[in-house]
Amino acid sequence: MNAKKPKTVTLKFIETTDIHGMFFPVNYTTGKPINGSMARVSSYIKAQRATFGDNLILIDNGDILQGQPSNYYWNYIDTQDENIAASVTNYLRYDVQGFGNHDIETGHQCYDKWISEVKCPIIAANMVNAATGQPYTQPYKIIEREGVKIAILGMITPAIPNWLSENIWSGLRFEDMLSSTRHWVKVIKEEEKPDLIIGLFHSGLKGGIETNEYDENATLAIAQRVHGLDVIFYGHDHLANCGFIRQYEEKTDDNPFYFVTKDDSSSSPVSLSKTDSVLIVNPANNAQRVGDVTITLTMANGKVTGKKISGQLIPMKSMPIDEDYMNFFADDIRRLQSYASKQIGTFQTSISMEDAFFGSSAFMDLIHNLQLKITDADISLAAPLTMRATINAGQVTIADMFSLYRYENKLFVVKMTGKEIKNHLEMSYALWTNQMKSANDHIMLVNETGNERNGALKNFLGFFDSAAGIDYTVDVTKPEGQKVNILRMSNGQPFEADKWYKVAINSYRVNGGGELLTKGAGIPKEEVQSRIIYRSELDMRHYFTEEIQKQGTINPKPNNNWRFIPEDLAALAIQRDRELLFSKK
Repeated sequence: MNAKKPKTVTLKFIETTDIHGMFFPVNYTTGKPINGSMARVSSYIKAQRATFGDNLILIDNGDILQGQPSNYYWNYIDTQDENIAASVTNYLRYDVQGFGNHDIETGHQCYDKWISEVKCPIIAANMVNAATGQPYTQPYKIIEREGVKIAILGMITPAIPNWLSENIWSGLRFEDMLSSTRHWVKVIKEEEKPDLIIGLFHSGLKGGIETNEYDENATLAIAQRVHGLDVIFYGHDHLANCGFIRQYEEKTDDNPFYFVTKDDSSSSPVSLSKTDSVLIVNPANNAQRVGDVTITLTMANGKVTGKKISGQLIPMKSMPIDEDYMNFFADDIRRLQSYASKQIGTFQTSISMEDAFFGSSAFMDLIHNLQLKITDADISLAAPLTMRATINAGQVTIADMFSLYRYENKLFVVKMTGKEIKNHLEMSYALWTNQMKSANDHIMLVNETGNERNGALKNFLGFFDSAAGIDYTVDVTKPEGQKVNILRMSNGQPFEADKWYKVAINSYRVNGGGELLTKGAGIPKEEVQSRIIYRSELDMRHYFTEEIQKQGTINPKPNNNWRFIPEDLAALAIQRDRELLFSKK
């Protein structure tokens, strides 16, 4: 029998990730048109399907259930109909979908319903059912095209217990990504014998939370150290990236050079593989881009004899809005617009988050004062959740509440001593401010090259807790740990280091976000939960909305309870850094 004639198979992979509810070409929080959205992605997919047909494999990498009023409406208001995130996925005919941490944030009732509604498998090998020890959903998906067998392996960042209350992910555990990927790649190779192994990882490139048990952002480590993966599609960190990563040799008796892991006792040098590399692709967030990967395989006698891989990021800005898509979702869009535009109160003055980075501000203090009002706590701690949120004077709508508070965090009250509160703030301002030595220095800790997620700020703005209920100064000439001077309670009573206070704070912080309560305040991690004396049933935005409806008309003003000193030095630096952070609008 003659051998089969060699053939070439070309596969096209398109990745979306961190969509955060940008399903339509309008940001329903601001009411403004956007350059991305799934309405433009739909046009791109149509064009690529016309060329590649069934050889186009469409994948999403998670964080699709949270971020916009569209998410909130179908997650928590209209819970009977199919979730809009499932409807979009099904309309576009995705082949596979991953889990993101913000998908888990919605709670079992929401994400379990979503899993049942999505027509493609949702995969996460390291999200494990604690009762059975098996993955909660499929660990991987096998796809076959023209005799090519493709395995797509899902992973989710395991840092979820550091952000979310256990009741949200009850019955689950999240395993370290590096060891889990090694295990599942081995399983896939032995049991499936695929021609391609693709990673679908909701985990950033590197950094973030690192513990003895796991790393939040493990993509780079896996790309360097786990052999067998051809492409890793990743997300989570909202930083666009596309390129090849050279792999380190595995440790063997013949090759003692290897990449050091946390549990390795040796500090041997590393050795680069001469041939192996893996493509990593992250189109970032909000459907502003897609990841586009082309894999061309040469096949002979049913075996892959050659493999060529290339990748690029495709901006969606120039893509037309798909009118068929918009017509299909027309009724959903009308319902969403009606919900987002509902008036809940009136503001007598405009507020901007921009002011919150440089002192007591009307925007942040509205959040603080609402937290104190709702909980009757002594002190409030809270951080900015976005750089440029603004709510204008006049009618305030449901949409404005998503500018006021971006996430579905719960509102907690915890017991803290005065000393712990001061230490918490010391860590916050150490992440936030520079130690100035002259008027020419920055007041903020900045990285002037900047990035998409955090602008020119060096550290994540969600860690910049300020306080209400106390009067204090922050001396920007002092070193870390010596910046904050708490003068008194804002009601005039003395502030005491040894006294216990009721502190209003969000669930993200209580569950470990930023580690300000543990590394900062010095509360042992195992003790934090016992300090909780109140936790809200619903999210903070819900209660903020209720309180604004009760008050009707609000005139937000800064509490003026804290400031940077020395004021003459700080004023010049604030002017310069305000321009650095906010001049590019």
